[in-house]
Amino acid sequence: MSKKQRKVINRADKFQHDINNRPAYKIVPKNELQAEFIKALKTKPLVMGIGPAGTGKTYVAGMIAAQMLLKGEIDKIILTRPNVATGKTLGHFPGSVSEKLAPWLAPILNVLKYGLGTGDYEYRLEKTILVQPLETIRGQSFDDAFVIVDESQNLTIEEIKALTTRIGDNTVMALIGDSTQADVRNGTELTRFVEMCHKSDIDVPVITFGIDQIVRSDICADLVKMFYHENI
Repeated sequence: MSKKQRKVINRADKFQHDINNRPAYKIVPKNELQAEFIKALKTKPLVMGIGPAGTGKTYVAGMIAAQMLLKGEIDKIILTRPNVATGKTLGHFPGSVSEKLAPWLAPILNVLKYGLGTGDYEYRLEKTILVQPLETIRGQSFDDAFVIVDESQNLTIEEIKALTTRIGDNTVMALIGDSTQADVRNGTELTRFVEMCHKSDIDVPVITFGIDQIVRSDICADLVKMFYHENI
């Protein structure tokens, strides 16, 4: 073996070692429901993760997406969410699409940055990590992708239709949200979609986290329980 060939092999080994040590490669579920969520994301094309703040829905979905991207199992990660707070358009915000949506998608973007490493994340952003507003979804087909839809409790049934019918080959779509924080019809549209899937025998795993699965912090768990008991 020539010196040049040894250098190439050493470089490849170093690169693989670096990837294997990224946080996204080492995700360990903190409870049975997180393990169930991970299994569903790795085996099903459409998965729902529903539950209160602090249960790790966004973290798990982001880390699995990052892991699959690092392993070459997908080509891209696509992020979107309903823009309820500011109406149906982001046009009045300055900057690129990513810059317009970044404040709303900060939690999932931070997970990807951690899972991939800052340098890799910044390199991939707007190349293989794509941020898309819902307005641009229609007419597309998501192939070889991991699509994360945050705040899915605020989707209308029309938006759910537009999103889920875009799922192409080798694609995972994760709908994550908290039905207690719904701003659109009290989250009933998402429930309606689940019922429609069950009625049509479409296998869509729904992982429902409860207040007992909060892992963020003790104070977070205490506050969520307090608001729950006060019906707030």
